[in-house]
Amino acid sequence: MPNTLGKSFPLKITGYAILFLLFYFILPVYLAGLFHANRLILLILFYFVNSVIIAILFNKNSSKNYALDSSIQDIQEKMNLLTVEYLKIQENNIALNEKRRRYASLENLLEDINQSLDLDTVADSFSERVFSLLGNNKGVCALYLVDSQTQRLTIFKTRREDPELVIKSKEGDIFDFWVLRHASPLLIEDIKNDFRFDLDKLKSIDARPISSLISAPLVSGNKFLGLVRLDNQISWYFSQDDLRFLTAISDLGALALENSELFQRAQSLAIHDALTLLYTKGYFSERLKEEFIRCARQSLPLSMLMLDIDLFKNYNDKFGHTAGDIVLREISRIIRDSLNNFSAIISRFGGEEFCCVIAGMEKNIAGCIAEGLREKIAKEKIILRRLESHVTVSIGVASFPLDSADEDELTQLADKALYKAKQMGRNRVCSI
Repeated sequence: MPNTLGKSFPLKITGYAILFLLFYFILPVYLAGLFHANRLILLILFYFVNSVIIAILFNKNSSKNYALDSSIQDIQEKMNLLTVEYLKIQENNIALNEKRRRYASLENLLEDINQSLDLDTVADSFSERVFSLLGNNKGVCALYLVDSQTQRLTIFKTRREDPELVIKSKEGDIFDFWVLRHASPLLIEDIKNDFRFDLDKLKSIDARPISSLISAPLVSGNKFLGLVRLDNQISWYFSQDDLRFLTAISDLGALALENSELFQRAQSLAIHDALTLLYTKGYFSERLKEEFIRCARQSLPLSMLMLDIDLFKNYNDKFGHTAGDIVLREISRIIRDSLNNFSAIISRFGGEEFCCVIAGMEKNIAGCIAEGLREKIAKEKIILRRLESHVTVSIGVASFPLDSADEDELTQLADKALYKAKQMGRNRVCSI
């Protein structure tokens, strides 16, 4: 198809030029020629009037153009403001959707941490959810619990982006101590610009890079249970919204962890003697059966030590029952410390009687260990009513399968060996 537009455009320009010459030069000169007199004046008057008209029209057109430009600028500014407002609305919508997603996940979090009363399981679910929801599985999430005996922080669970990363601060660092001391949440957007903390101390404790972190205490009532913390090597990774959400999660987690600790304590009290913290006789009997079956299946030996404190009644009569309790606790501690490396099952078997089972140990080795334990107890200084005292024990040893293939009979034989040690003068180890 021929391009007629390119050809017609020059023709229009030529036509306009001819009309301009005709009306502004030829026609005025011709009309002025009809009036022989004052020809020049008429031409000057004509062009003057036209110039005035053109100036007026140009002025009006300029005013309209200026007004139009102003209107365009106003519209553009409004469009820019609307664009900024729209972007803010979009950002707010994204933030609201994220908040809605997070808070909707609280229901799932509650279901997860309330499915079990086992402390380890609850802590696993809690730390995993926190790391996913707030850390986006980036950086590190650490759950610290307060040790009931030392009242110090102890790392309990961790979630890490890098599975090979080693966390050296097992009892917390300067940030964790701050949360512990103030019992309030902590947000650090950029560690380098936060002058509350001495970064040189941090570098000496833990070499892993940290640029931002959030942390919240786990508090139930007036009891400080621990804290949960997330950190990242990227600055400004966490926000105030993240901290608020972490605080809300921590309140739920604290209740679940406290319930788990109470349940665990109740279970422990059910199987441990309150005074000595050793296993109760009932639980010991169950474990003895299990170990017997396991050793028989794997063709392993099993040795039993039966201990009795010599002349224990004399300590109660001389120093009182409180002193007797002190003796029982000290003897229990020595037994635990001495047999700790052998995975022994230790029980308070009676008033002042103890029973220990060591799986995988021959009778002769068990006898040597029993002799070492007897000597250690005899050398131990126990202060009763400000007086230095020494306690001795008698020990009977029996072994499976050398002495018996039945757990009840083995217990009777160990007790018989203990009675033999008593008859032979106490403070000695005997076997059948």
